[in-house]
Amino acid sequence: MAYSEALADRIRDALGGRRDVDERKMFGGVAFMVGGHMCVGIVGDALMVRLAAEDAVALLARPHVRPMDFTGRPMKGFLYVDAPGIKTARQLTGWIERAVAFTSTLPPKKPRVRRLPRRRA
Repeated sequence: MAYSEALADRIRDALGGRRDVDERKMFGGVAFMVGGHMCVGIVGDALMVRLAAEDAVALLARPHVRPMDFTGRPMKGFLYVDAPGIKTARQLTGWIERAVAFTSTLPPKKPRVRRLPRRRA
């Protein structure tokens, strides 16, 4: 599935001043990691945001917001915000700031160690 490059550029601009951001291809789209934790992403033209589970439930009442159900089951603490809900810079920035605030509370991630396959003797 393709994702909106225009939205990706808007997110990059919003997160541009941070040194702890990493971008990874995920879910057929792109995810932006903050401090090693998935924070926001794009699937199609929808913004995916990660929030505290109780905040996510409360925010489901907002227009253009729905549970993230990529696997067919809603994921706790993850929401999709459809394109009409992130039209303005202020709307997008508000969602990104919420997600960054939450992911910043998570414990630091240990760096991944890639294990190389053993060579046969």
